[in-house]
Amino acid sequence: MKSKTSLRTMRHIMTSFFALCLLVVLAGCGGNANQAQQAPAASGTTTEATPTSAPADSNEVREVKHAMGTTPIKGTPERVVILTNEGTEALLALGVKPIAAVQSWDEDPWYPHIKDEMTGVEVLGFEDQPNLEAIVSLSPDLIIGNKVRHEKIYDQLSKIAPTVFSEELSGRWKSNFMLYAEALNKKSEGEQVLKEFDDRVAAAKAKLGPKASTKVSVAKFSKKGVQIYQKDTFSGVLLDQLGLARPASQDVNNFAEMISEEGMSAMDGDILFYWVTEPTKESKDVSNNAKKWMESPVFKSLNVAKTNQVYQVDETVWNKAGGIKAANLLLEDIVKRLDVK
Repeated sequence: MKSKTSLRTMRHIMTSFFALCLLVVLAGCGGNANQAQQAPAASGTTTEATPTSAPADSNEVREVKHAMGTTPIKGTPERVVILTNEGTEALLALGVKPIAAVQSWDEDPWYPHIKDEMTGVEVLGFEDQPNLEAIVSLSPDLIIGNKVRHEKIYDQLSKIAPTVFSEELSGRWKSNFMLYAEALNKKSEGEQVLKEFDDRVAAAKAKLGPKASTKVSVAKFSKKGVQIYQKDTFSGVLLDQLGLARPASQDVNNFAEMISEEGMSAMDGDILFYWVTEPTKESKDVSNNAKKWMESPVFKSLNVAKTNQVYQVDETVWNKAGGIKAANLLLEDIVKRLDVK
């Protein structure tokens, strides 16, 4: 009896032992299953936070199409080199201060309307000859240039840092502006800046009324002679957006055209805006040349001369600067000179 009882006892102990082991194993599996179920929840939480987190933005690689092809740009560039004057204005309008920029034409080194914002920015020379050695030493993470100005050095620049080129200059500043905004990872900000500008233009246009029929003539005096400026120019694009009339000689999709003294009728209109391009060494000669033309019998026979509607304007604002900040100043000047209330 005692032997049978011991045997039953041993069986009972063994059964209990195996049952206990099974419970432990199941408990362990259950714990792992719970962890596996929790992992997606934790991952989901992280995913929801990603769009607003800085690390996700800094790791994003965008493919930016431009005049020279397609360039991958990682995140939001912080060390930007800009090689055009209109590009400099675009960066500043987007809240980006370049680490280096080409200097303003005929200034030392920045135009008055951007001077205060460019303190501490390294000067790279002029647009047509930027200092490549200086660019290399700055270790930029983005270089912005223009095909017209810099096509020959694109390969060199693109080996230094991701490089984006706009196609053209002059009247194309708006499309260039949006390209730069995209490269800077500030597309929405760029759209807002352009909207604000276009709203200002629309408001001015609405106030023009009958003055929209005013034939606006634009001309430049230089050492080479006199040019009439047509629609595909910085000022021409804005005049067109405002709906202002142009003389027949200037109401064409070209940049500019040289005219002779005998052909000065091409300058005529209801109002004439002109500037005198004055390189430092030749300023006196050019000014004297402009004065000579305006004192000629041919010029005095023009409608603008007879009605005394001839105004000298700032070449920086009307032609050279070529960017968003200058465009706003140009709009103000046109509205003021046409006495738009």
